[in-house]
Amino acid sequence: MDAAIRRALSHGHVIDITTTGRLTGQPRRIEIVFHVFDGRIYISGMPRADRVRAWLRNLEADPRFTFHLKAIVQADLAATARVITDPTERREVLEKIARVWRRDPEAMIAHSPLIEVSIEGYTADRVA
Repeated sequence: MDAAIRRALSHGHVIDITTTGRLTGQPRRIEIVFHVFDGRIYISGMPRADRVRAWLRNLEADPRFTFHLKAIVQADLAATARVITDPTERREVLEKIARVWRRDPEAMIAHSPLIEVSIEGYTADRVA
C-alpha cells in the first residue's frame, strides 16, 4: 500500500468508520479517533456506564468495516475489528489511552469500548 497511507496509520488521529447496522443491514458512518501503540491500531471511546455504543454492537455482529482516513491523506480501507474483552488486555491498552486523553483510567477500563483494528493488507509490524 501507499507510503502516505502507511505514515497516516502510524499515529492516531480523527477518522470515520462505516459499520453495518446489526438490525438494518444499512451502512452507519461515524467520526471517531484511533490510537496506535506498539504498531497496533485501536479504537475506543469515552466511558459511558449508561449505554453500549451502536458502533460497537454493529462490530460485534459483523466485525468487517471501513476505516476512512480523512485528513491530509484520504483513503477508504477494508478493516476487521476484534472487540477486546479480556480484563488484562483492556487495562493495558486503556491506561495508555486514558493518559493521552487525560481521563480516569479506572472509568475507561470499566466503561469504554475497545477494539483492535486489522487493516487489510497490513500487519502490526508494518504499520509502526
